[in-house]
Amino acid sequence: MKRAVARIDLGAIERNVAHLMGVLQGGAAMCAVVKANAYGHGMAASANAALHGGATMLAVATAGEARALRPDVPDAPILVMGSVAGEEISQALAAWAEVAIWRDASRELLGAVAEELGVVPRVHVKHDSGMGRLGLRDPGEVAALIDAVAADERMDLAGVWTHFATADVDEAFMREQLKRFRVVAEAAKERHPGITVHAANSAATLRDPATHFDMVRCGVGIYGLDPFGHDPRDHGLEPALELRSYVADVKRFEPGASAGYGRSWQSEEETWVAPVPIGYGDGWRRGLSNRASALVGDQKRPIVGTVSMDNITVDLGPETSVSAFDEVVLIGERAGGRILAEDLARELGTINYEVTTGLLPRVEREYEGGS
Repeated sequence: MKRAVARIDLGAIERNVAHLMGVLQGGAAMCAVVKANAYGHGMAASANAALHGGATMLAVATAGEARALRPDVPDAPILVMGSVAGEEISQALAAWAEVAIWRDASRELLGAVAEELGVVPRVHVKHDSGMGRLGLRDPGEVAALIDAVAADERMDLAGVWTHFATADVDEAFMREQLKRFRVVAEAAKERHPGITVHAANSAATLRDPATHFDMVRCGVGIYGLDPFGHDPRDHGLEPALELRSYVADVKRFEPGASAGYGRSWQSEEETWVAPVPIGYGDGWRRGLSNRASALVGDQKRPIVGTVSMDNITVDLGPETSVSAFDEVVLIGERAGGRILAEDLARELGTINYEVTTGLLPRVEREYEGGS
């Protein structure tokens, strides 16, 4: 028996990708975002599942992620979406990754490294249409950089792209960004017809077909996490991750007895309490103390007391048939109910994919299903 396991349903990832592709219009392709260990789901296995589901490209945030992923997907295009500098450029190019730039100085540096390595990288120029992070804001500067990349024999112009800041929460601002980007993209397509235009994340993909262009980049959606933070079933998505542990003991508590550091919870009546060997050292956040539930047997029961590094405690109630070593489900579904990453995110005041990405290496990943 394993103390903390994240079970990943690769078949669910495949089906989510296929489902999202089913909403695409205009022949748009799917790029699966597998950065940050595939949002906690396991990068290599999730990437291959996404490709089996119909994705034709993968995206990561760093050169190191591209280097780590390449042996597991030898033939798939990989886009490094984040900034690369110094030796990271060599890492990205050694992994045959496509790279993003938004400064002419980066083009010069990339070209020099590419020439030294004897490779011709594919380059995506980024337009900051309103995210306010990476990318060029001025459309004229974007156009100039696109033309400079196209004219540079040391590299190939692959695409122009942007990223939406509010596709999940503010459609009006997303449309403003879309309006700005469309001007840049259409001008670039006129001068360089073969480039790939891409903008949409999972939320934009589901919200508005006008954002699909030539390709979409879906992250949370392919893992069955709701891009809008509600219920994945609202959009035909299946959660791919289930988090499990087990009952380490069953203890009788008298009224006034407490569980955990600081005595943040005390029993109001006679009850049974189960210590469960998972805690913030595994990524089960301390902020969930006295705020979350677990599925034990055929019931949803409250997690009580302060979450510690290695243990939590569950109130089983005044009568219970639960025994030591029974399964405990912390994210997932059983006869007793359903606990979503979205539920935990609301308790923490965060987003669903911070919950899954935050699961630490001490939580073993197990895989099932898939092609």
